[in-house]
Amino acid sequence: MLVDSHCHLNYKGIVEQQGDVLARARNRGVTAMLNISTRESEWDEVVGLAEEEKDIWATVGIHPHEADAHPEVDTAKLIERAQNPRVIGIGETGLDYFYEHSDRANQQASFRAHIAASRETGLPLIVHTRDAEDDTAHIMTEEMENGAYPAVIHCFTASADFARKALELGCYISLSGIVTFKNAKDLQDVAKWLPADRILVETDSPFLAPVPHRGKTGEPAYVSDTAAFVAELRGETIEQLQQQTSDNFYRLFSKAKP
Repeated sequence: MLVDSHCHLNYKGIVEQQGDVLARARNRGVTAMLNISTRESEWDEVVGLAEEEKDIWATVGIHPHEADAHPEVDTAKLIERAQNPRVIGIGETGLDYFYEHSDRANQQASFRAHIAASRETGLPLIVHTRDAEDDTAHIMTEEMENGAYPAVIHCFTASADFARKALELGCYISLSGIVTFKNAKDLQDVAKWLPADRILVETDSPFLAPVPHRGKTGEPAYVSDTAAFVAELRGETIEQLQQQTSDNFYRLFSKAKP
C-alpha cells in the first residue's frame, strides 16, 4: 500500500503513455495517486481521469505561476468545482518568488482565495512555496486565525524553521524525489525528525525523478524509490513507511476512500 500524494498525470511526458505509466505504478504497489491541477483549463481533464480510474483522485487549483492569468478564479469558483466526489483537495496554490511568473500581490490574493475555499469545504490545501517562506508562513498563520483549514506543504524543500512553523499550524509535509539527491543534506536532516504521523511522499511527476532514476521523466511508480530512501533515512522498514504515509494520506484527504 503506497500513495503518490502529488503528480501531474496530464502533463507532457506522461499523458502520451498514460496507460503504461499507470500500469507501472500499480505493478510497484502504488494503490492511489492524487492528480494535481495547476490551471483552470486542466480541471475537466484532471477530474475526468479521476472519474475513469478509481485509484486516481483530483484537485482543483491555480498554481502561483498562473495567478496573473486567472484573476477570475475566486473562492466561489473553487468551491463550486470541488463539489465533484472525485475532487479531494484545493490547489496547488501558494507563492513562488524564485521564478515570479506572476505578480507577488496576485499570487498572494490567489493563495488567500484558495485558503478560503479549503476552509469552506474542509478539503486540504496543497501548498507550493519557493523562495517565499516568510510570506507563506505569514499568510498561512494569519488565515488560520480566521478559521482553521487542513494543509500539506508539497515537495518540501524549505528550511527546518519553516517545517516547524508548518507543523505548528497542523500541516503535513510531503517529500519528493529531491530528498534522494546527494546535495539535499539539509532536507534529509529534516526528513529524519519529521513526526511520523505528518509525512507524505510524492513524485511531482513528470518532474524530480528520484535516484536511481534522476534525469528521467518522473512517474508515480518512482514514489516507491523515494519511500524506500526515506525509510532507510529514518531507520524504519519500508513496510512501516508505506503504511504510515498511506494512513496519513487518508487521514488528511478524508474525502478519499482507500
